[in-house]
Amino acid sequence: MTADLDTRCGELYASGDELLPARRAGSDRAAAFAFSREQFESLVSFLDGTDAAGRSHAELEQRLEVDGRELLRRLLDDHLALRAAREQRLEQVVGDEGVVRTRVESGHERALETVFGTVSVERLAYRARGVGNLHPVDAALNLPVERHSHGLRKLAALEAARGSFQDTVEAIERSTGLRLGKRQVEELATLAAIDFEDFYQTRRPARSKPDELLVLSCDGKGIVMRPDALRTATAARAARASPKPTARLSREEQRNRKRMAEIGAVYDAKPAPRTVADILASAAPEGHEPAVGPVAANKWLCASVVTDAAVVIARVFDEAQRRDPKHRRTWVALVDGNSHQIQQIKYEAKKHGVKVTIVCDFVHVLQYLWGAAGCLHPDSDPTALEQWVHHHAVRVLEGHATKVAGQIRRQATNAGLDPARRKPADDAANYLTTLAPYLDYPTALSLGWPIATGIIEGACRHLIKDRMDITGARWGLAGAEAILKLRAIKANGDFDAYWQFHLNQERHQVHEARYHDHQLPFNT
Repeated sequence: MTADLDTRCGELYASGDELLPARRAGSDRAAAFAFSREQFESLVSFLDGTDAAGRSHAELEQRLEVDGRELLRRLLDDHLALRAAREQRLEQVVGDEGVVRTRVESGHERALETVFGTVSVERLAYRARGVGNLHPVDAALNLPVERHSHGLRKLAALEAARGSFQDTVEAIERSTGLRLGKRQVEELATLAAIDFEDFYQTRRPARSKPDELLVLSCDGKGIVMRPDALRTATAARAARASPKPTARLSREEQRNRKRMAEIGAVYDAKPAPRTVADILASAAPEGHEPAVGPVAANKWLCASVVTDAAVVIARVFDEAQRRDPKHRRTWVALVDGNSHQIQQIKYEAKKHGVKVTIVCDFVHVLQYLWGAAGCLHPDSDPTALEQWVHHHAVRVLEGHATKVAGQIRRQATNAGLDPARRKPADDAANYLTTLAPYLDYPTALSLGWPIATGIIEGACRHLIKDRMDITGARWGLAGAEAILKLRAIKANGDFDAYWQFHLNQERHQVHEARYHDHQLPFNT
């Protein structure tokens, strides 16, 4: 068993042999890992003794979890100590400001909180008058500026994207034995998400075929924020509202405590022609098998609560541009009718020189029709209301949205409804009239385009509601932005690739940038 440990210990420090050539003979390896061996032998002694023989497997698991983690901590600590002993002095080190550092001091230590526990990193410091110290070993190890390791940062990112910060604290303690504060967890998650934009700007687009649709969509959803994170106008309304001594906010209070987050989506889809009967089951003849609509592939999401809708829509177009730089595909933008989003889509389309057909979500049309039905026929039974909605929905799908709007207005007038009572009918009519250019469903269905914003609606639920709407949550701006980005990365299936990119960026920005011409004084 000792021979196995020798092999494992050798593997742990072999990665540093080329970078930090050995000063000592091979016999020193055993001495270098004496601290780890002591822990290992202690574990073997326990498992071989009478105390362990009388314990259940659960008790053994618990003991090994703690002592095994301590063994790993000691192995890492011993390895770092060995690297410190083997560190070769360089003739000179040149900083980014061009100053040559020739003075060298040994014994400079810093603590690193890892997933196994706290270890110590000792390294040489290269010094010169009037400038900061440089530690080449920090770059070799790609050490973070803060105390917590990249392993802890990754764990915090994964857990914080999944559940509350309190849940994340508890999950990290279960996994590592370390007790972090919620503020520390939030800061680690924020650091983990910092390279989101850079990653997707350099990422290669997903493979697609020229005949596939390129679908763009966006939507907004509010997040309850802390007072200091609200936009100016919302903060002013919140200040005017009378405070209530309740733990949970009422719906009216939430409106004055929310900041709008914008979500964008891009995906590929193969055209799937359909008819009205495929959309409305009530319009289908008996025995009709509805055709399947376009299926989303290579879905990509982005989200932000810091920037406004214009910036997110610009990012959506950038992603679409990466997928179809020569504009050979059909671009379709799905919207819910928000006029600002429509104007921004038109602006970006003109800016990119691409034709984008805007299609308004049919589900929103149905919602407005149901509102009008309840207003015009308040005493009707559900079957009659359903028939009324069905009739007008078919007419809209056939391309007669403005005629349906006129019929709704006339019916409200003939019923003698006052302005307050007829408001749902007027809202439906105005919606159909205003958005008529984007309700060309006959063309969309015949060409096989999607006519519903289910992808972006689902993204809003997944990115925001499932995580950000946890009861009692009040978000700061940095924390909310980080969690949105981390959940988007996870939803895109890019977390592993993103994390490697993030570590490379960390090495460049934290370490390489501190040296002359961004060149480290050794090969990593």
